[in-house]
Amino acid sequence: MTESFEKAAEEAKILKQRPNREELTALYGLYKQATAGDVNTDRPGMFDLTGRGKWDAWNQKKGLSKEEAMASYVDVVEKLKAKYGI
Repeated sequence: MTESFEKAAEEAKILKQRPNREELTALYGLYKQATAGDVNTDRPGMFDLTGRGKWDAWNQKKGLSKEEAMASYVDVVEKLKAKYGI
């Protein structure tokens, strides 16, 4: 699973078109859950909108195992590859 996850992470960087905000947020949350586990930092302050969005995306994946997060990440990247191409 780790090998396919790493391959998906590289492919996500070379999509022909940048995914929309919702898609990027989903990727970020799954990536962080797969690589770092449950959120382990305080939520950024209200003036850091980007940081809060990323933190929230990661926090929504709380409880997923590393393997589940990796598998979901690979699935999302496969859908994005079909939608945008690489």
